[in-house]
Amino acid sequence: MSPLLVFVVLGLLALTGNNGAYAMLRIPLTKVQKTAEDVLRVNPLGGTHRPHLSVADVNGVPVIVNDYQNAQYYGPVSVGTPPQTFNVIFDTGSSNLWIPSKKCTNCGLHPKYDSSKSSSYVANGTVFNIQYGSGPVSGSLSGDIVTWGGLKVKSQLFAEVTDVSGLGMAYSVGKFDGILGMAFQTISVDNIPPVFNTLLDQGVISEAVFAFYLSATDGSKGELILGGYDQSHFSGSLTWVPLISETYWEAALGGIFVNGHGSSITTSTKAVLDTGTSIMAGPTAEVKALAASVGASPYFLNPNEFTIDCSKVPSLPTLSFVIGGVSFNLTGSDYVINVENVMCLFGFTGIDMPAPRGPLWIMGDVFIRKYYTVFDYGNSRLGFAPAV
Repeated sequence: MSPLLVFVVLGLLALTGNNGAYAMLRIPLTKVQKTAEDVLRVNPLGGTHRPHLSVADVNGVPVIVNDYQNAQYYGPVSVGTPPQTFNVIFDTGSSNLWIPSKKCTNCGLHPKYDSSKSSSYVANGTVFNIQYGSGPVSGSLSGDIVTWGGLKVKSQLFAEVTDVSGLGMAYSVGKFDGILGMAFQTISVDNIPPVFNTLLDQGVISEAVFAFYLSATDGSKGELILGGYDQSHFSGSLTWVPLISETYWEAALGGIFVNGHGSSITTSTKAVLDTGTSIMAGPTAEVKALAASVGASPYFLNPNEFTIDCSKVPSLPTLSFVIGGVSFNLTGSDYVINVENVMCLFGFTGIDMPAPRGPLWIMGDVFIRKYYTVFDYGNSRLGFAPAV
Protein backbone atom coordinates (compact mmCIF):
# COMPACT_ATOMS: atom_id res chain seq x y z
CA MET A 1 0.00 0.00 0.00
CA SER A 2 1.18 3.48 -0.83
CA PRO A 3 2.48 5.18 2.33
CA LEU A 4 0.32 8.15 1.39
CA LEU A 5 -2.75 6.03 1.93
CA VAL A 6 -1.86 4.26 5.15
CA PHE A 7 -4.09 5.85 7.75
CA VAL A 8 -3.78 5.79 11.52
CA VAL A 9 -6.48 3.69 13.15
CA LEU A 10 -4.75 3.14 16.47
CA GLY A 11 -7.44 3.67 19.00
CA LEU A 12 -10.27 1.36 18.58
CA LEU A 13 -10.75 -2.29 18.38
CA ALA A 14 -7.96 -3.49 20.81
CA LEU A 15 -8.89 -7.07 20.30
CA THR A 16 -7.53 -8.43 23.50
CA GLY A 17 -6.35 -6.87 23.95
CA ASN A 18 4.08 15.27 42.52
CA ASN A 19 2.07 16.65 44.95
CA GLY A 20 -0.18 19.69 44.46
CA ALA A 21 -3.18 19.80 42.16
CA TYR A 22 -3.16 21.71 38.90
CA ALA A 23 -6.27 23.22 37.36
CA MET A 24 -5.20 22.37 33.85
CA LEU A 25 -2.15 21.55 31.81
CA ARG A 26 -1.33 22.15 28.16
CA ILE A 27 0.63 19.68 26.12
CA PRO A 28 1.98 20.47 22.68
CA LEU A 29 1.00 17.99 19.98
CA THR A 30 3.01 17.36 16.87
CA LYS A 31 1.37 15.97 13.80
CA VAL A 32 3.18 13.61 11.45
CA GLN A 33 2.51 11.74 8.25
CA LYS A 34 -0.05 8.96 8.33
CA THR A 35 1.76 5.70 8.64
CA ALA A 36 -0.30 3.26 10.67
CA GLU A 37 -2.52 0.55 9.24
CA ASP A 38 -5.86 -0.63 10.54
CA VAL A 39 -5.08 -1.21 14.16
CA LEU A 40 -7.81 -2.33 16.48
CA ARG A 41 -8.47 -3.12 20.16
CA VAL A 42 -10.86 -4.33 24.14
CA ASN A 43 -11.09 -5.20 28.14
CA PRO A 44 -13.04 -4.18 32.34
CA LEU A 45 -13.76 -1.49 35.03
CA GLY A 46 -11.38 -0.72 37.79
CA GLY A 47 -13.11 1.66 40.19
CA THR A 48 -10.68 4.56 40.13
CA HIS A 49 -11.54 7.84 41.88
CA ARG A 50 -13.70 10.02 39.63
CA PRO A 51 -14.50 13.46 41.01
CA HIS A 52 -17.77 14.87 39.65
CA LEU A 53 -16.63 18.39 38.85
CA SER A 54 -17.89 21.34 36.89
CA VAL A 55 -15.62 22.55 34.11
CA ALA A 56 -17.80 25.32 32.75
CA ASP A 57 -15.50 28.20 33.64
CA VAL A 58 -12.14 26.72 32.83
CA ASN A 59 -10.12 28.73 30.31
CA GLY A 60 -6.59 28.62 29.01
CA VAL A 61 -3.92 30.00 26.74
CA PRO A 62 -2.97 28.28 23.48
CA VAL A 63 0.37 26.48 23.16
CA ILE A 64 2.04 25.95 19.80
CA VAL A 65 1.78 22.56 18.12
CA ASN A 66 3.28 21.57 14.79
CA ASP A 67 1.17 19.97 12.10
CA TYR A 68 2.23 17.69 9.28
CA GLN A 69 -0.19 16.47 6.64
CA ASN A 70 -3.28 16.20 8.83
CA ALA A 71 -2.20 12.87 10.24
CA GLN A 72 -1.22 11.30 13.53
CA TYR A 73 -0.93 13.45 16.64
CA TYR A 74 1.70 12.82 19.26
CA GLY A 75 3.47 14.48 22.14
CA PRO A 76 6.22 13.86 24.67
CA VAL A 77 6.02 11.67 27.73
CA SER A 78 8.97 10.88 29.99
CA VAL A 79 9.47 7.72 32.00
CA GLY A 80 11.95 7.10 34.83
CA THR A 81 14.50 9.01 36.95
CA PRO A 82 16.26 10.71 35.27
CA PRO A 83 13.53 10.98 32.64
CA GLN A 84 13.74 9.11 29.36
CA THR A 85 11.54 10.84 26.76
CA PHE A 86 9.31 9.26 24.13
CA ASN A 87 6.82 10.60 21.62
CA VAL A 88 3.48 8.88 22.08
CA ILE A 89 0.12 9.06 20.38
CA PHE A 90 -2.51 10.41 22.77
CA ASP A 91 -5.21 7.91 21.94
CA THR A 92 -8.78 8.21 23.24
CA GLY A 93 -9.64 4.87 21.65
CA SER A 94 -7.45 2.77 23.95
CA SER A 95 -6.36 2.79 27.58
CA ASN A 96 -2.80 1.47 27.94
CA LEU A 97 0.59 3.17 27.90
CA TRP A 98 3.37 1.33 26.12
CA ILE A 99 6.85 2.37 25.03
CA PRO A 100 9.68 0.46 23.33
CA SER A 101 12.03 -1.50 25.55
CA LYS A 102 15.79 -1.70 25.23
CA LYS A 103 15.17 -5.41 24.70
CA CYS A 104 13.16 -4.75 21.53
CA THR A 105 14.81 -6.25 18.46
CA ASN A 106 12.54 -4.75 15.80
CA CYS A 107 11.95 -1.20 17.14
CA GLY A 108 14.38 0.34 14.68
CA LEU A 109 15.74 3.77 15.53
CA HIS A 110 13.06 4.59 18.07
CA PRO A 111 14.38 5.50 21.55
CA LYS A 112 14.15 2.60 23.98
CA TYR A 113 13.41 2.52 27.69
CA ASP A 114 16.27 1.23 29.82
CA SER A 115 15.06 0.32 33.30
CA SER A 116 18.64 -0.07 34.57
CA LYS A 117 19.11 3.67 34.13
CA SER A 118 16.07 4.63 36.23
CA SER A 119 16.34 4.87 40.03
CA SER A 120 12.53 4.85 40.31
CA TYR A 121 11.95 1.68 38.29
CA VAL A 122 9.76 -0.98 39.90
CA ALA A 123 10.03 -4.48 38.48
CA ASN A 124 6.87 -6.33 37.52
CA GLY A 125 7.48 -8.67 34.61
CA THR A 126 3.90 -9.67 33.83
CA VAL A 127 3.57 -10.64 30.19
CA PHE A 128 1.76 -8.00 28.13
CA ASN A 129 0.01 -8.70 24.85
CA ILE A 130 -2.29 -6.55 22.76
CA GLN A 131 -3.69 -7.82 19.48
CA TYR A 132 -4.09 -5.35 16.67
CA GLY A 133 -5.79 -5.94 13.36
CA SER A 134 -2.44 -6.30 11.60
CA GLY A 135 -0.81 -8.44 14.29
CA PRO A 136 0.39 -8.52 17.88
CA VAL A 137 2.42 -6.12 19.99
CA SER A 138 3.92 -7.66 23.10
CA GLY A 139 6.35 -7.21 25.98
CA SER A 140 6.09 -7.06 29.75
CA LEU A 141 4.83 -4.72 32.46
CA SER A 142 6.97 -2.35 34.50
CA GLY A 143 6.37 0.45 36.99
CA ASP A 144 8.02 3.86 37.07
CA ILE A 145 7.45 7.57 37.37
CA VAL A 146 5.71 8.93 34.30
CA THR A 147 6.06 12.64 33.54
CA TRP A 148 3.32 14.01 31.29
CA GLY A 149 3.58 17.68 30.40
CA GLY A 150 5.70 18.30 33.50
CA LEU A 151 3.27 16.52 35.85
CA LYS A 152 4.57 13.41 37.59
CA VAL A 153 2.68 10.29 38.52
CA LYS A 154 4.35 7.66 40.69
CA SER A 155 4.49 3.92 40.17
CA GLN A 156 2.54 3.98 36.92
CA LEU A 157 2.23 0.56 35.33
CA PHE A 158 3.03 0.53 31.63
CA ALA A 159 4.27 -1.92 29.05
CA GLU A 160 7.83 -2.20 27.85
CA VAL A 161 7.27 -3.52 24.36
CA THR A 162 9.80 -5.95 22.92
CA ASP A 163 7.97 -6.87 19.69
CA VAL A 164 6.23 -4.31 17.46
CA SER A 165 5.90 -6.51 14.38
CA GLY A 166 2.12 -6.17 14.51
CA LEU A 167 2.37 -2.49 13.59
CA GLY A 168 4.52 -3.12 10.53
CA MET A 169 5.12 0.00 8.47
CA ALA A 170 3.03 1.98 10.93
CA TYR A 171 5.90 1.82 13.38
CA SER A 172 8.92 1.63 11.14
CA VAL A 173 7.90 4.75 9.19
CA GLY A 174 5.92 6.51 11.90
CA LYS A 175 7.30 9.23 14.14
CA PHE A 176 5.57 7.96 17.28
CA ASP A 177 7.46 5.73 19.72
CA GLY A 178 4.50 4.44 21.70
CA ILE A 179 0.86 4.95 22.61
CA LEU A 180 -0.76 6.58 25.65
CA GLY A 181 -4.37 5.47 25.90
CA MET A 182 -6.99 7.89 27.24
CA ALA A 183 -10.14 5.79 27.16
CA PHE A 184 -11.65 4.08 30.19
CA GLN A 185 -10.06 1.48 32.42
CA THR A 186 -12.81 -0.92 31.38
CA ILE A 187 -10.95 -1.59 28.13
CA SER A 188 -7.44 -1.50 29.54
CA VAL A 189 -5.42 -4.61 28.89
CA ASP A 190 -4.75 -6.28 32.27
CA ASN A 191 -7.10 -3.70 33.85
CA ILE A 192 -4.19 -1.29 34.32
CA PRO A 193 -5.28 2.21 35.39
CA PRO A 194 -4.73 4.66 32.52
CA VAL A 195 -2.26 7.47 33.17
CA PHE A 196 -5.06 10.07 33.27
CA ASN A 197 -6.78 8.09 36.04
CA THR A 198 -3.51 8.01 37.98
CA LEU A 199 -3.18 11.79 37.64
CA LEU A 200 -6.58 12.11 39.28
CA ASP A 201 -6.06 9.46 41.93
CA GLN A 202 -2.74 10.97 43.06
CA GLY A 203 -4.24 14.49 43.12
CA VAL A 204 -1.93 15.84 40.46
CA ILE A 205 -4.87 17.41 38.63
CA SER A 206 -8.16 18.50 40.18
CA GLU A 207 -10.54 18.50 37.21
CA ALA A 208 -11.59 15.19 35.68
CA VAL A 209 -11.61 16.48 32.12
CA PHE A 210 -9.32 16.89 29.13
CA ALA A 211 -9.75 18.44 25.72
CA PHE A 212 -8.29 18.25 22.24
CA TYR A 213 -7.78 21.00 19.70
CA LEU A 214 -6.47 19.55 16.47
CA SER A 215 -5.18 21.84 13.76
CA ALA A 216 -7.45 22.31 10.79
CA THR A 217 -4.76 22.95 8.18
CA ASP A 218 -1.09 22.12 7.76
CA GLY A 219 1.11 24.52 9.68
CA SER A 220 -1.50 25.52 12.25
CA LYS A 221 -1.42 24.55 15.90
CA GLY A 222 -2.93 21.86 18.07
CA GLU A 223 -3.20 21.28 21.81
CA LEU A 224 -4.18 18.79 24.45
CA ILE A 225 -5.27 20.19 27.83
CA LEU A 226 -5.34 18.04 30.92
CA GLY A 227 -7.73 19.17 33.65
CA GLY A 228 -9.76 21.64 31.61
CA TYR A 229 -10.43 23.16 28.23
CA ASP A 230 -9.62 26.38 26.39
CA GLN A 231 -12.51 28.58 25.29
CA SER A 232 -10.30 30.46 22.86
CA HIS A 233 -10.14 27.36 20.69
CA PHE A 234 -13.85 27.29 19.81
CA SER A 235 -16.76 29.55 18.89
CA GLY A 236 -20.10 29.65 20.65
CA SER A 237 -20.92 27.34 23.52
CA LEU A 238 -20.13 23.71 24.06
CA THR A 239 -22.85 21.23 23.25
CA TRP A 240 -22.81 18.45 25.81
CA VAL A 241 -23.66 14.89 24.84
CA PRO A 242 -23.96 12.06 27.39
CA LEU A 243 -21.95 8.89 27.07
CA ILE A 244 -23.78 5.63 26.52
CA SER A 245 -20.82 3.52 27.55
CA GLU A 246 -17.72 3.99 29.70
CA THR A 247 -15.48 1.85 27.58
CA TYR A 248 -14.61 3.92 24.58
CA TRP A 249 -15.75 7.56 24.52
CA GLU A 250 -19.05 6.43 23.04
CA ALA A 251 -22.22 8.42 22.38
CA ALA A 252 -25.53 7.62 20.71
CA LEU A 253 -25.54 7.92 16.92
CA GLY A 254 -28.93 8.91 15.58
CA GLY A 255 -28.05 8.72 11.90
CA ILE A 256 -25.82 10.00 9.12
CA PHE A 257 -27.48 12.09 6.43
CA VAL A 258 -26.40 13.44 3.06
CA ASN A 259 -27.37 17.11 2.67
CA GLY A 260 -29.47 16.81 5.83
CA HIS A 261 -32.40 14.89 4.40
CA GLY A 262 -33.53 11.49 3.19
CA SER A 263 -32.82 8.27 4.98
CA SER A 264 -29.84 7.69 7.22
CA ILE A 265 -27.03 5.83 5.51
CA THR A 266 -26.32 3.86 8.70
CA THR A 267 -28.21 1.52 10.98
CA SER A 268 -25.50 1.73 13.64
CA THR A 269 -26.45 3.46 16.88
CA LYS A 270 -22.94 4.08 18.29
CA ALA A 271 -20.34 6.79 17.65
CA VAL A 272 -16.88 6.68 19.23
CA LEU A 273 -14.61 9.75 19.53
CA ASP A 274 -11.10 8.51 18.79
CA THR A 275 -8.03 10.75 18.49
CA GLY A 276 -5.99 7.70 17.52
CA THR A 277 -7.77 7.40 14.17
CA SER A 278 -6.79 9.84 11.43
CA ILE A 279 -9.98 9.55 9.45
CA MET A 280 -13.57 8.41 9.91
CA ALA A 281 -14.49 4.75 9.89
CA GLY A 282 -17.68 2.77 9.76
CA PRO A 283 -19.16 -0.52 8.63
CA THR A 284 -17.68 -1.45 5.27
CA ALA A 285 -20.94 -1.63 3.32
CA GLU A 286 -22.16 1.69 4.68
CA VAL A 287 -18.89 3.46 3.93
CA LYS A 288 -19.00 2.14 0.36
CA ALA A 289 -22.54 3.46 -0.06
CA LEU A 290 -21.54 6.83 1.39
CA ALA A 291 -18.51 7.01 -0.89
CA ALA A 292 -20.68 6.26 -3.94
CA SER A 293 -23.18 8.95 -2.93
CA VAL A 294 -20.47 11.64 -3.05
CA GLY A 295 -18.74 10.31 -6.16
CA ALA A 296 -15.68 8.77 -4.52
CA SER A 297 -14.04 5.75 -6.15
CA PRO A 298 -12.28 2.79 -4.48
CA TYR A 299 -8.51 3.10 -4.44
CA PHE A 300 -7.06 0.30 -6.52
CA LEU A 301 -4.65 -0.83 -3.81
CA ASN A 302 -7.31 -0.98 -1.09
CA PRO A 303 -11.05 -1.24 -1.82
CA ASN A 304 -11.86 0.16 1.65
CA GLU A 305 -10.16 3.48 0.84
CA PHE A 306 -11.42 5.97 -1.71
CA THR A 307 -10.19 8.82 -3.88
CA ILE A 308 -12.16 11.72 -5.26
CA ASP A 309 -11.65 14.36 -7.94
CA CYS A 310 -10.12 17.37 -6.18
CA SER A 311 -12.05 19.76 -8.42
CA LYS A 312 -15.34 18.43 -7.00
CA VAL A 313 -14.60 19.28 -3.39
CA PRO A 314 -16.38 22.71 -3.37
CA SER A 315 -19.59 21.10 -4.67
CA LEU A 316 -19.65 18.00 -2.47
CA PRO A 317 -22.69 17.48 -0.22
CA THR A 318 -22.73 18.23 3.48
CA LEU A 319 -22.68 15.15 5.69
CA SER A 320 -24.63 15.41 8.95
CA PHE A 321 -23.88 13.20 11.94
CA VAL A 322 -26.57 13.11 14.63
CA ILE A 323 -24.75 12.46 17.92
CA GLY A 324 -26.67 12.50 21.17
CA GLY A 325 -29.62 14.01 19.28
CA VAL A 326 -27.55 16.92 17.92
CA SER A 327 -26.56 17.32 14.27
CA PHE A 328 -22.91 18.00 13.45
CA ASN A 329 -22.05 18.86 9.85
CA LEU A 330 -18.98 18.19 7.74
CA THR A 331 -18.50 19.85 4.35
CA GLY A 332 -16.44 18.48 1.50
CA SER A 333 -13.39 20.47 2.55
CA ASP A 334 -13.69 18.87 6.01
CA TYR A 335 -13.93 15.26 4.91
CA VAL A 336 -11.66 15.25 1.86
CA ILE A 337 -7.91 15.13 2.47
CA ASN A 338 -5.59 16.65 -0.11
CA VAL A 339 -2.40 14.60 -0.02
CA GLU A 340 0.55 16.76 -1.03
CA ASN A 341 -1.43 18.10 -4.01
CA VAL A 342 -1.08 14.67 -5.60
CA MET A 343 -4.52 13.24 -4.93
CA CYS A 344 -7.62 13.79 -2.84
CA LEU A 345 -8.75 11.12 -0.42
CA PHE A 346 -12.25 10.57 0.88
CA GLY A 347 -11.72 10.71 4.66
CA PHE A 348 -13.56 7.50 5.44
CA THR A 349 -12.63 3.84 5.52
CA GLY A 350 -14.53 0.65 6.15
CA ILE A 351 -14.00 -1.29 9.37
CA ASP A 352 -16.39 -3.94 10.60
CA MET A 353 -16.31 -3.98 14.38
CA PRO A 354 -17.74 -7.27 15.66
CA ALA A 355 -20.53 -7.49 18.21
CA PRO A 356 -21.02 -6.73 20.99
CA ARG A 357 -18.84 -3.62 20.52
CA GLY A 358 -20.02 -3.03 16.99
CA PRO A 359 -21.34 -2.07 14.63
CA LEU A 360 -20.21 1.49 15.24
CA TRP A 361 -18.74 4.59 13.62
CA ILE A 362 -15.35 5.96 14.60
CA MET A 363 -15.28 9.76 14.71
CA GLY A 364 -11.58 10.29 14.14
CA ASP A 365 -9.38 13.32 13.53
CA VAL A 366 -11.41 14.42 10.50
CA PHE A 367 -14.29 15.17 12.87
CA ILE A 368 -12.21 16.41 15.83
CA ARG A 369 -10.40 18.96 13.63
CA LYS A 370 -13.79 20.52 12.84
CA TYR A 371 -15.19 20.27 16.36
CA TYR A 372 -13.19 21.11 19.50
CA THR A 373 -13.83 18.12 21.72
CA VAL A 374 -13.96 18.03 25.53
CA PHE A 375 -13.74 14.64 27.20
CA ASP A 376 -15.50 15.10 30.56
CA TYR A 377 -14.57 12.01 32.55
CA GLY A 378 -16.08 13.24 35.80
CA ASN A 379 -19.53 13.85 34.29
CA SER A 380 -19.58 11.04 31.70
CA ARG A 381 -20.12 13.30 28.72
CA LEU A 382 -18.54 14.81 25.65
CA GLY A 383 -18.56 18.49 24.71
CA PHE A 384 -18.40 19.81 21.14
CA ALA A 385 -18.08 23.26 19.60
CA PRO A 386 -16.82 24.53 16.22
CA ALA A 387 -13.05 24.84 16.41
CA VAL A 388 -11.44 28.15 15.53
